[in-house]
Amino acid sequence: MRLLVDAQVTRGSFALDVSFAVEAGETVALLGPNGAGKSTVLRVLAGLLALDGGRIEVVGEGGGVTLWDEPASDTFVPPERRGIGVVFQDYALFPNLSVLENVAFGLRARGIRASSARATALGLLDRVGLGERAHNRPDQLSGGQAQRVALARALAVEPSVLLLDEPLAALDALTRAEVRSDLRRQLAAFPGVRLIVTHDPVDAYALADRVVVLEQGSVAQTGTLDEVTMHPRSRYVADLVGLNLLAGEMRAGVLHLPNGTQVVAADSALSGPAFVAVTPQSVALHRREPEGSARNVWSGTVTDLDRRADRVRVRVTGTVPLVAEITPAALIALDLAVGQTVWISVKATEIIGYPA
Repeated sequence: MRLLVDAQVTRGSFALDVSFAVEAGETVALLGPNGAGKSTVLRVLAGLLALDGGRIEVVGEGGGVTLWDEPASDTFVPPERRGIGVVFQDYALFPNLSVLENVAFGLRARGIRASSARATALGLLDRVGLGERAHNRPDQLSGGQAQRVALARALAVEPSVLLLDEPLAALDALTRAEVRSDLRRQLAAFPGVRLIVTHDPVDAYALADRVVVLEQGSVAQTGTLDEVTMHPRSRYVADLVGLNLLAGEMRAGVLHLPNGTQVVAADSALSGPAFVAVTPQSVALHRREPEGSARNVWSGTVTDLDRRADRVRVRVTGTVPLVAEITPAALIALDLAVGQTVWISVKATEIIGYPA
């Protein structure tokens, strides 16, 4: 089974235009900043929002295609006929129903006898470790327990596609680590398509086999999280993993930035449109123009000092805007302050280039 998404939606000034696929047995995380379009994609897949263009289809094991939404052919399958399970960000449990009745709700809505629905629900609650809580109300549960009930309810209808909207966002930091580990086991046991919406790279790394990075309604990058973080292709991804990213034209080992500045890289084989990534730790700061072997030297202005435990991230703007990471002792020795002019140096061997 395979879920194929080619979705175009326009709402006011926001336009979504994304294409990606998810295989059965694979967990994919939609990762991106607020307003990128992640929740819009989830609503489209859930059947809560119709496409303006494109198509959503499911390819079965035998190769048969089931269309969920295609404006061109006037096809739209309502949510209850899509074979989906959804875990909402706030879990959306019915406060007036017991945990058991919450999980059984979807089955009852499909006409399953009450006794059979409750038996199935109880089995699922046992599976997520909450059988003894079956007769509690949602307000008697912890955040982690409520998340497991919401997951059990989504699985009760035996969906082929499981959608999770920020499943750990409502939890505190201590609870999140424990629930994340449990959720990973539950997802691994689900044989269908698994799609998670999140803005947290830690959740994406822990839960997903692959990420689809959304920015401003488009797919900016896709791959495993290691692939994405090693070779970021947007400022958002670079900032997410703490790298500096520059884009330009690479010729004979020199990256030519749009403003005319040149960045010398050690790799001279790369040619054409390219990115270079620079780790903050490889950016050296100086109060005077440095002398030495570094082939990349620029001046700039300190615009931010961000102290993080035993490190300080220093943001410098100028012809080549970069973030450097130094020790608190180096901060004192350099006597840095916001608004000061500094010199930056980066060795060519620290410049990591790859095609754009």
